[in-house]
Amino acid sequence: MNRKVFNFILIVFPLLALGGLFWYFQNLHQSPMDIVNKDKKPLTYQDNTVQDVYCHMFLVGAKDTAQVITKEGKTYFFDDIGCAILWSRDQKLNLSEVTFWIYDNEAKKYIDAFKAYYSVIEDTPMHYGFAAHEKESKGRINFEEMQMRMLRGENMSDPKIRKKLLGN
Repeated sequence: MNRKVFNFILIVFPLLALGGLFWYFQNLHQSPMDIVNKDKKPLTYQDNTVQDVYCHMFLVGAKDTAQVITKEGKTYFFDDIGCAILWSRDQKLNLSEVTFWIYDNEAKKYIDAFKAYYSVIEDTPMHYGFAAHEKESKGRINFEEMQMRMLRGENMSDPKIRKKLLGN
């Protein structure tokens, strides 16, 4: 074998192998926030690896979490539906152009946030009090009402509203 070809193989093969390993481990540990979510489905993540883009808290478990997926396939994560509403307002995001998932704590799955019904006095991570449910029930409100209350500040984080809602 020609010595130049042999030296070339000795240099190029290890570089290709290292490049392949780097690519493999990069994709293995890719953050869900870096994934182009073409299917617009809720993404899974490991605890304490994803932060709420509004309040910057790390997400632990799926309870009360929300995911907003843009038409470009970018997924944004939230620990509380209230953070998602406030963030979308600040970003001047047209909610009719996104896919919006919210975790239903009873059904133990993500549901369409626009079709969900919200209880108003739950213990949520940011203490806004809105928890999503698939089924309509007495005392639950629709997405538009929840959004309006959140934007007005009429939620459990306000002591006067909290007192009124809890009847104390």
